[in-house]
Amino acid sequence: MHNRPRSRWHTEAMSPLRRLGRHVLLCGWLLCAAHFPANAQAPQASAANAESGAPALLEKHAELAGQLAQNAYRRPLFLESTENPNVVTGSAYAVLNSPFATVSGAFKSPRRWCEMLILHINTKYCHASTDESPSLLNMHIGKKTEQQLEDAFALQFSYRLAASLPDYLAANLRSDKGPLGTNNYRIELQAVPLPGGKTFMHLRYSYGYGVAGRLAMQGYLATAGSGKVGFTRVQRGNTTAFVDGMRGTVERNTMRYYLAIEAYLASLDKPPAQQLEARLQHWFDATEQYARQLHEVDKESYLTMKRAEYQRQQAS
Repeated sequence: MHNRPRSRWHTEAMSPLRRLGRHVLLCGWLLCAAHFPANAQAPQASAANAESGAPALLEKHAELAGQLAQNAYRRPLFLESTENPNVVTGSAYAVLNSPFATVSGAFKSPRRWCEMLILHINTKYCHASTDESPSLLNMHIGKKTEQQLEDAFALQFSYRLAASLPDYLAANLRSDKGPLGTNNYRIELQAVPLPGGKTFMHLRYSYGYGVAGRLAMQGYLATAGSGKVGFTRVQRGNTTAFVDGMRGTVERNTMRYYLAIEAYLASLDKPPAQQLEARLQHWFDATEQYARQLHEVDKESYLTMKRAEYQRQQAS
């Protein structure tokens, strides 16, 4: 993979190490070039986990009540991250202003996942093999400007509906292997209904990396990624600062994908012909509220690019 033409991998980075570093940055929920077995178990196999999952998630909602009500995000959201040897994890807990039935209906559908995922600035294409569980999602991830699919990086990962109950939803995206030292992608979305027609959700993803992946990320963070930060404040001497490094990267990606979920759901009360534009406007405006972490391009550039990418995706 180090011998790929520069146009195929080029985003912010130039050297092979920085190209992989940029690739890891783009890996929000989605990064996995390897195939996950298509014979994943059906949702019924996770019934026992579902029974414990809903109460545990509601308990977490109660635990986070204060942070959800008052925080720096100006929305009912709690974001956290961890970094362990060879594994990094990000989590977003949020109260969605959508009924549980709406959330469940959306994320039981692999094709509607693609409708949401295309909002991310680096997603060039998403197609689900079927609209049921299990399914394979074929993705192309690339740079922040318009790009031909043959010049973007092709990914494939699995979708599995782990639980679909009247009061609990759990869906997983995963791959056991990724390119150049990345591995064990595990993305989980859980949701439960709340009073007042709202939904509490937990979005979690983690991925591992070997020696090559760590070296590449270190190269990226020392060059093109220098100065980029996340959202959590950490102690630095006598003051606090935004977390950076691997945790900063995972937090930025967690937020981008959470805002894509929010934007997708918010568009569903519009007539179908207006939903795409509503999603794009919502996602960009929401990311600009956190410009220190998430600003990349101007609004018109984003909208023009995404309209074209969506049409390309629909044409397939």
